[in-house]
Amino acid sequence: MLERTLEPEVMDDHADALAYDVMDHAEVNRAFVDDLRMLGKITGEVLDVGTGTSQIPITLCRCLPSARVMAIDLSAAMLDLAMANVAHAGLTERITLRHVDAKRLPLENDRFDAVVSNSIVHHVADPMDVLREAWRVLRPGGHIFFRDLMRPRDVVRLEALVETHALDATPRQRELFADSLHAALRLDETRELIAELGISPETVTATSDRHWTWSAVKS
Repeated sequence: MLERTLEPEVMDDHADALAYDVMDHAEVNRAFVDDLRMLGKITGEVLDVGTGTSQIPITLCRCLPSARVMAIDLSAAMLDLAMANVAHAGLTERITLRHVDAKRLPLENDRFDAVVSNSIVHHVADPMDVLREAWRVLRPGGHIFFRDLMRPRDVVRLEALVETHALDATPRQRELFADSLHAALRLDETRELIAELGISPETVTATSDRHWTWSAVKS
């Protein structure tokens, strides 16, 4: 069984942030947004936790003309690139960027109509801190939608995933992807955390060969 090996929580190296930003995330990002839209009409304000270079909010706003997003990240390097990306997309009036620690959100309870995240959990030593805070700021009736990498069972499977999904990437990009897979949670580990929040663990499902997704409505 492959044990979890943590990677740095904050990618504040500008070269690594740029290497991440130039990777082709279009298919994964579009699938994330399409799956989110299938849950129902997204209205009001959306919180994107661990926005990185804000590719998800940009894709979301392009698909949903009424969407408004607060996009947060702890990495200044990521947010520098996010600012440029949001400006280039012409979405500065609809996407607000904030330098915020997702483990300690300076935001009021029950504020957001949706809280979403793509690939923050594997960066955090104790993911419960992030999951609990995300649930706290979601309003009753709002939808939470988290997706992250899923740690494979062994090194052989990990290497196969890198070969499949990062075949054309640079050596550094392949290394970053492998490190992220190694730092990710297994499906059962994620379900255990969700159960600790008092939420059905069945709201967490495997949604690809390398991703789990947590999708739930707050009562």
